[in-house]
Amino acid sequence: MELTALLLSRIQFALTIGFHILFPTLTIGLALLLFAHEALWLATRRAIYLQSCRFWSRIFAVNFGMGVVSGIVLSYEIGTNFAGFSEATGNVLGPLFSYEVLTAFFLEAGFLGIMLFGWKRVPGWLHIMATGMVAIGTLISAFWILAANSWMHTPAGFEVRDGVFYATDWWAVVFNPSFPYRYTHMVLASLLTTAFVAAGVGAWYVLRDRHAEFGRMTLRLAVITAAVLAPLQLVAGDFHGLNTLKHQPMKVAAMEGHWHTETGVPLLLFAIPDQAAEKNHFEIGIPKIASLILTHELDGELKGLTEVPPEDRPPVAPVFFSFRVMVGIGMLFIALAATGLVLLLLGRLFAYPLYLKALIAASPLGFFAVIAGWVTTEIGRQPWVVAGLMRTADSGSATVQTSEVATSLALFSVVYLLLLLVFIGVILGLIRKGPTTGPEPEQQPRFATA
Repeated sequence: MELTALLLSRIQFALTIGFHILFPTLTIGLALLLFAHEALWLATRRAIYLQSCRFWSRIFAVNFGMGVVSGIVLSYEIGTNFAGFSEATGNVLGPLFSYEVLTAFFLEAGFLGIMLFGWKRVPGWLHIMATGMVAIGTLISAFWILAANSWMHTPAGFEVRDGVFYATDWWAVVFNPSFPYRYTHMVLASLLTTAFVAAGVGAWYVLRDRHAEFGRMTLRLAVITAAVLAPLQLVAGDFHGLNTLKHQPMKVAAMEGHWHTETGVPLLLFAIPDQAAEKNHFEIGIPKIASLILTHELDGELKGLTEVPPEDRPPVAPVFFSFRVMVGIGMLFIALAATGLVLLLLGRLFAYPLYLKALIAASPLGFFAVIAGWVTTEIGRQPWVVAGLMRTADSGSATVQTSEVATSLALFSVVYLLLLLVFIGVILGLIRKGPTTGPEPEQQPRFATA
C-alpha cells in the first residue's frame, strides 16, 4: 500500500479524533454526575455529596481542558488536509460546526467558571444552574457534532450543483435518518463509560479502606446508574443497527462478516475475514441468530458484501473485529452491572474483593468501547466520505505533500502520547489524593434566592 498524502492524512485524522473523543465522552458523563450530586447536596445537605462535587469537578476541569485543546486541531485538519471534502460539503457542514461553537461552547465557557470557582461566591440556586448549563452545553455540543457526522452517513435535505452540496431543508439535514439513533447511542455510551469510571474509583477506595464513606456512596450510585444504562444501551444499539441495515447494508454486512446474500444467517462469534477470497476462515457461529437479530425472523434474508463491486465494499476485518470488541465490552458491562445490583439488594456490594477488583479493571473499558464503535461506524462507511455520493479518494487536498503530512503525523503521535501520559498521571494523582473535606460554601440553604 502506497503511503500517499491522503492516506497519511486519514491516519492522522483518525489519531487526532480518536484522542479527542476520549475527553468529550467523559465530559458529558461527569457534567451530569456533578449536577446530580450537587442536587443531592442541596436537597440533603449531606457533606458526602459536597465532597463528591469537589472531587469530580477537579477531574472534570482537567478533562474539559484537554478536550478543548485537542478539539481545536480537528477543524484545521479538515481545512488543510481535506480541501476537496471542505469545498464540496462546507455549505452544509460548516454551519453545523458553527452552531456547535455558538450554542454549546459559549454556553459551557460562560458557566464553567461559576461551576468551578463559584462555591463561596454565589448562592446555591445559581451554582447548580451553572452546573446544569454546563451539562446542557455538553449535550448540545454532541448534538451538533453528531448531526454533522450522521449527515455524512445518511445525507438528507440537500442538492448537488457542480459537485458542491447545498442545503435545501435544514430540518432534514440536522434530523437525518441516522441522527436520532447515533446521538442516543453516543450519549448513553458517555454516561455508561462515566458510570464505570466512577464505579472503579469507588471500588478502589473501598478495597483499600481509604475515604471509605465516599467510596461506598460513589460505588453504590455508579452501580445503580450502570444497571439502568447498560440494558438501555443494548436496546439503543439494536435500534441503531436496524437503522444502519436499512440505510447502509454493506456496513452491517462487514460488521457481521457476511459475504453472500442468503437467509437464516448465523451470528458469527469469531471468524477471520478474507476480503480477497470473499469468505471467512475459522468461523464459529450460532445458526440463524444474525437473521433473527436484524430481521426479527429466523429465516430473514440479509444482503451480503458481494451485492456491490469490490471497490464499493468497506475493509471488512477492522469493522468485523472492532464491532465485536464494542459488543463484548457492552455485554461485560451488563454482567457487571447486574451482579452489582444483586449484591447491592442483598447488602453485600462491598463484601467481595474479587468483584471490586473486576470493577477497577473494567473502569477504562468504556473508552475502548467508544473507540471500537467509532472504528466500526467510520471504516464501515468506506469507501465513501459522504455515503453513496462522495468518495474518500476525492476528499484530499491537492497541494499537501506526503512529506509534510508524514512530519505532522510523527509530531502529533509523539505529542499526543506525552499528553495522554501526563493526563493519566494527573488523574491518577487526583484519585490517590481523594476527596478533600472543608467548610461548606457560604451559600444560602437549599434553593435560596439570595
